[in-house]
Amino acid sequence: MIFSLVFALAAIILAAGLGSVRVSPSGIMAVLANKLFERPLPEEVTASMVSIIWDIRLPRAVSAFVVGAMLSVSGAVVQALLQNPLASSYTLGVSSGASLGAALVIVNEISIPVIGTLMLPVTGFAFGLGTVLLVIFFSSRLDNNLRNHTIILFGMIVSLFVNGMLTLLSSAYSQHMNRLILWQMGTFAGRRWEHVGILLVICLLGLAAVCVFNRELDLMSFGEEQSQAMGVDAKRSRLILLILSSVLTGAAVCFTGVIGFIDLAAPHAVRRIFGSSHKYVLPMSAVIGGSFMTLADLASRTVLSPQEIPVGAVTALLGAPFFLWVYFGTRRKR
Repeated sequence: MIFSLVFALAAIILAAGLGSVRVSPSGIMAVLANKLFERPLPEEVTASMVSIIWDIRLPRAVSAFVVGAMLSVSGAVVQALLQNPLASSYTLGVSSGASLGAALVIVNEISIPVIGTLMLPVTGFAFGLGTVLLVIFFSSRLDNNLRNHTIILFGMIVSLFVNGMLTLLSSAYSQHMNRLILWQMGTFAGRRWEHVGILLVICLLGLAAVCVFNRELDLMSFGEEQSQAMGVDAKRSRLILLILSSVLTGAAVCFTGVIGFIDLAAPHAVRRIFGSSHKYVLPMSAVIGGSFMTLADLASRTVLSPQEIPVGAVTALLGAPFFLWVYFGTRRKR
């Protein structure tokens, strides 16, 4: 755990220091001390370095870490609930709904003065959460026990339908194609401290709420009958945890766009290192997932610098082989 925390801190410092202008770790610490505690800056740290570190790189690195943490925790919860190692919160249609909401704002150029620059994130979050609630509603009407295969089936159906609507919008408003593609591939460009504050509050509250259900998640990992025999209200717990995981994913997606595979890979890595107890899986998924997302964002802006690769493309290139490894590893065990 200590090594993981050190690794996470190192990833954030590395992301803040590397780029077209390189800043040493001591320079980063000096900027932090100046901004947080009003300590004087050393001579080698210029005003431009302070602006680069404090206004651009650090907010972006911390945003990447928090988003990675939220997606990873959400993925760990959904995998335990659905007893499927390849499941993620995207299975429930969160990303599809959020993408549709964002597309409607982009193509119609909707703007509400009261919300301002948060119009796109707010709409994306509302549509993402609404899609999940729709999946849960139809699943509960068809299956009173809200069983896993019913949720997965309706999640796939709703996702495919919403993706079809998104494709129609993209083809009808081709002038907005570049912005729509960028949203669907994800980016942390332009993140500021106000975005970090909102994401951090949602992340901490969501993680705390999910950790309350540690015991239920441990028991539900063994199946519905076993968990009910141990006194767990499987339907109620599943409903609450699905909504919590959807809130975490929806909040992450609405600020950055759709970023896949982190929520699939990080929980598996954590379970191999720390075991299957969710008392450890949930917080360590946040740490490991956040670290890998920070490094993925660093790669997205430095590999082809000055051109930036969408961070979703980086996570997909790394996550797709991992997905295949999990799938064929599961078949081999069977």
